[in-house]
Amino acid sequence: MSYTKEFTKGFWELNPTFKLILGMCPTLAVTTAAINGIGMGLATTFVLVCSNVVISLVRKLIPKKVRIPAFIVIIASFVTIIDLIMAGYFYELHKELGLFIPLIVVNCIILGRAEAFASKNNLVASFLDGLGIGLGFTISLTVLGAIREILGNGTLFGAHVLPATYTPIIVFILPPGAFLTLGFLMAVMNKIEKNK
Repeated sequence: MSYTKEFTKGFWELNPTFKLILGMCPTLAVTTAAINGIGMGLATTFVLVCSNVVISLVRKLIPKKVRIPAFIVIIASFVTIIDLIMAGYFYELHKELGLFIPLIVVNCIILGRAEAFASKNNLVASFLDGLGIGLGFTISLTVLGAIREILGNGTLFGAHVLPATYTPIIVFILPPGAFLTLGFLMAVMNKIEKNK
């Protein structure tokens, strides 16, 4: 097992957003700005890394018949921790992301990695898998949010990057803009993959 491959696979090969098409609810809902993408991605990464590590450590102690409920309890514990941390230290971002932070509990990326990887692999591999997949998700959300913010507001991280004469294309900060941007980015990735 190559630890480097376990870490890097989430950036391209198993990118949750563009390759596995997982976590679409937060992907499409919160990426109206780049900072939202970073916030949601890092919160998900924290939960993914921590739950992968704990599940890897206790995998032999959990009976097969109750593994999914046990995984959900572990995941929900870390979601509660990150929800409280964000509410206490990053209140504006927490308010912006709203309900999507608690909904990390049911994010199929996290439960999928718990079932497919952490429950079958050692601590180091599970940690690297969670970190790589989480960072891949964070990068995806940030890129998606940045494009939508630039086109829909003329800003990036809240700072104006386009001339004052630029007329924002409002559709990009609305739900249809999320689908358009996601589809375009997936097409770009598929084209790059095809030309390899």
